[in-house]
Amino acid sequence: MTSRATLPDALQLLRNQVAAAPLGLDTSGRDTAARTAHAVVDQVDDYLLPRLRDLDAPLLTVVGGSTGAGKSTLVNSVLQARVTTPGVLRPTTRAPVLVCAPADRAAFAGDRVLPGLTRTTGGEAGPGGLQLVTHEGLPPGLALIDAPDVDSVVEANRDLAGQLLAAADLWVFVTTAARYADAVPWDLLRTAQERGTALAVVLDRVPPEAVGEVADDLAGMLQRARLSGARLFVIEERPLVDGFLPEDQVAPLRDWLHGLAADAEQRAAVVRQTLAGALESLGDRVEVVVAGVEEQATAAEALDAAADAAYARARAAIDEAVGNGSLLRGEVLSRWQEFVGTGEWMRSLQGQVGRLRDRVTAAFTGRATPAADLAGALESGVELLLRAEADRAAETTVTSWRTLPGGIALLDGREIELDGVSPSFAGASADEVRAWQGHVLDLVRSEGAGKRSRARLLSWGVNGAGAVVMVAVFASTAGLSGAEVVVAGGTTAIGQRVLEAVFGDAAVRELAARARADLDARAARLLNAEQGRFDALLDDAAPQPGAAAELRAALAALTDARRAVA
Repeated sequence: MTSRATLPDALQLLRNQVAAAPLGLDTSGRDTAARTAHAVVDQVDDYLLPRLRDLDAPLLTVVGGSTGAGKSTLVNSVLQARVTTPGVLRPTTRAPVLVCAPADRAAFAGDRVLPGLTRTTGGEAGPGGLQLVTHEGLPPGLALIDAPDVDSVVEANRDLAGQLLAAADLWVFVTTAARYADAVPWDLLRTAQERGTALAVVLDRVPPEAVGEVADDLAGMLQRARLSGARLFVIEERPLVDGFLPEDQVAPLRDWLHGLAADAEQRAAVVRQTLAGALESLGDRVEVVVAGVEEQATAAEALDAAADAAYARARAAIDEAVGNGSLLRGEVLSRWQEFVGTGEWMRSLQGQVGRLRDRVTAAFTGRATPAADLAGALESGVELLLRAEADRAAETTVTSWRTLPGGIALLDGREIELDGVSPSFAGASADEVRAWQGHVLDLVRSEGAGKRSRARLLSWGVNGAGAVVMVAVFASTAGLSGAEVVVAGGTTAIGQRVLEAVFGDAAVRELAARARADLDARAARLLNAEQGRFDALLDDAAPQPGAAAELRAALAALTDARRAVA
């Protein structure tokens, strides 16, 4: 009892893992993996778990086959009663009919088997339902399902037919002399072979004069398909008798089915064959799902790497622009010149440091507006830099994703929204740059707070000193040329000399380094938030790390459980 309980538990775990298989990215193998996963879950729910939990339950026989092959007429003829309605119009969309002995009604009235199909008695079931009929013409231990056409032009019919066949202990496959070589039926017969399902084939509507020839040909096809163990019944094409097949034509099939119902050992052998085959087939089928999940992981890694690379380039470009002096051009350069007052500063350098301090004090207290203008120009320049690189990173990511598996569907028509910065970026970047400037001023105040002799100077010139620190962050003259080198480089050196006179050489370098680190962190935060739009899309669709390994572990646990009961 303990080992038997272990096998259903392991199967339930595998079923849950397959049902949760992450297949959210539109990769080439996604549809195949999803169909396989759906079929595995259906078979586990509809057949494997119910059968494992009740090995002595009635034998469920599904009568399926080609369009117009006469499945319903065959079922009615076996029972000698009209329990199911033959389809006159094609395609016929109707619910399957399950017929069982009155004594077996409880075995099929609930959701033990085919739990997804709602039971209806006393009339035809609607879509998604199963009509349950009890009849004395069927012995206890045996149930028949009249299934939809396996080759119906209605996709829902085909899907339901496949689901019912996967839930069967025994397939009775019905075809005709005119259609027994059709491709679709043979695809399902090969599936039966692969899954080890117990199978009988009914060859219907065979011209009497061609019975031997057609039957031999079909028998040869079955043998070549490694289905020689399937029972073959041949029904000649003759007029119906009160809507039923002639008794001598249907009797062999009825006798065989009734014999299975009466012989517990034969019935158990059929169940064991189909159950073992279905369990054995799970390995290859779950591997299809695993391959799909692994493909998903590979695609997700490529998409993630593309976004990472685009935004890494943006961070590198911002880092380079901050360090190469390119921000000290144009408006910033003009405001720096106004702020510094080049001629006055150059004359100041010719005196002693004390005289220089006096002149700097006057300059700081009398030039508040140029300092504010310089800060504003720096703010605009940094914001433009951040916006340009964030825009470029977004556009590059969208372009890359459009070329990668799963990318187009993930974007889902949002290219216009995603190929530039987010609507909130402008406000966020302005806030970060202003906060950075405030941080620099705080650094200047903090550095001057412990220097009592310079407190008065700092109280007059924090904004000016802060502006010089900001410019010092961008002070490298790499990338500048001609007069720009002389003006920007020279005046920056003057600004740094002033600060060195106030704070000391090491302190100024430390101020600039701390200001630069804070700006880098803010730029990274902005870019991370922008990349987060792409990360969120990917996180919703990509498999979690180890998803494929968890599937394989669940499959291995089922294999171990099967060995334990072997």
